[in-house]
Amino acid sequence: MDWREILKTNVTHAGELEDIMHLNGEHEQEVERILERFPMSVPRYYLSLIDWNNPKDPIRRMCIPSLEENDMTGKFDTSGEAENTRLPGLQHKYGETALILSTHRCAMYCRHCFRKRLVGISEEETADNFEKAADYIREHKEISNVLISGGDALLNSNEALEHFLDVLSSMEQLDFLRIGTRTPVTFPFRITLDPELVELLKRYDRKKKIYVVTQFNHSAEITEESEKAVRMLLDAGISVKNQTVLLRGVNDDPDVLGGLLKGLTAIGVIPYYIFQCRPVSGVGTHFQVPILKGAEIVERAKQMQNGFGKGFKYVMSHRTGKIEILGAWEDGRMLFKYHQAKYDADRGRIFAVKLGENQTWLPDGLCGAGEV
Repeated sequence: MDWREILKTNVTHAGELEDIMHLNGEHEQEVERILERFPMSVPRYYLSLIDWNNPKDPIRRMCIPSLEENDMTGKFDTSGEAENTRLPGLQHKYGETALILSTHRCAMYCRHCFRKRLVGISEEETADNFEKAADYIREHKEISNVLISGGDALLNSNEALEHFLDVLSSMEQLDFLRIGTRTPVTFPFRITLDPELVELLKRYDRKKKIYVVTQFNHSAEITEESEKAVRMLLDAGISVKNQTVLLRGVNDDPDVLGGLLKGLTAIGVIPYYIFQCRPVSGVGTHFQVPILKGAEIVERAKQMQNGFGKGFKYVMSHRTGKIEILGAWEDGRMLFKYHQAKYDADRGRIFAVKLGENQTWLPDGLCGAGEV
């Protein structure tokens, strides 16, 4: 079956969950009101991974709307994406990297998504004129890699994806290309049922190295189907990296997180980053883990790993840069380091901050405090 046809069977309305979740009329109406602001779309495959007898099931938490999403504390753009947008659909925050928002569509709308303002709702920030974006990249020779993201980059048609790859792979200034996609996790059929896609990636990987960057957050997502999708990419010569988001109620336990990381390296997926969940409206208050607790969880999970499993960094994607969370220091302070920085003065800079027990993010003004 064509993967597009399978996607048409996604669960998108609260009424479709009525029998499974035992919703009453009032609860169903409350969920539908949430969906007016934050749409739902869950592939039947991903839905099948949920243990409905467990109200705290982590898979359920990542895909099924919660009344907690009514809490709009925070803001929609926590990392300064608007101020780094040079053209519709093109962001340039770090000198070496350009980010292309190729689509607003995803196979699944994750409830913890940091682009809730965009995904499934608006096309205003996506690239509707790729040629202008390509011209911008050519003119900025400091750009040495491009991340094709979205939404989900693999929700583009093969024809659209080939156009992106054809133009970008011809640029000598680029060392490699990255494709951001969660389809190996949420909808592996995009890969396993489309050998044309795999052949396309294989062909362009010979011209310019391609990395697929995905997001496994729990070991329950490592299934026979997801492993098959990963294997097809690896067999085509495509390297697969993983960016996990630390999420309360999903993987905020060292054994759970450590088990995920071990499971990933076992199937050939290299852990790349663990991200501190962002304080996004409708997300932060119920998914964020305090930084002090998060650092302890991540460190204990890291001790369970060997080899490639230890190579990841625990970071937050802050307005001023990608800040690595190094760990506890003296006097109750936490050490941080700019892994990537928007401003040259911050490149590689280490600083220390005394955190509150429940603090989940760094205000802009704190990032320069207590420099070491």
